[in-house]
Amino acid sequence: MKKYRVELSDEERAALQRLIRRGKRGKTSARKMTRARALLLADRGASDAEISAALGVGLLTVERTRCRFNETRLASLEDRPRPGGPHLLSRKAEARLVAEARRAPPAGHERWTLRLLARRVVELGLADACSHETVRRVLRKRGVSLKT
Repeated sequence: MKKYRVELSDEERAALQRLIRRGKRGKTSARKMTRARALLLADRGASDAEISAALGVGLLTVERTRCRFNETRLASLEDRPRPGGPHLLSRKAEARLVAEARRAPPAGHERWTLRLLARRVVELGLADACSHETVRRVLRKRGVSLKT
């Protein structure tokens, strides 16, 4: 006997089927489509192992999908917010940082350092505060090296 049973209403079943049809045109995330398919199979009485094999996902994924459905119904299809804060620098600000890193270093310095660039970001008003680690990540992502 399953702890979390999936019993869809006619409206929910129709909504899931529409979502799957529409998703084939590339407008729906793969995770959302997999969850929808898992719920439809569970509604038909398929076991977790059968659903897992049919969709190519782990048993735990199927169990979590059942559990979340019982808590939030169709809202369970959406991803929960992920940890981490928003990016400190916009793409435009990142581009400006890279441009600064490629310019000549300030007077009295042989080359740019991460900390110098972090201070420059604040001076330019690209961010209220910026750490050298943020600068390092941006430069690494953009393939920029400070070594000359």
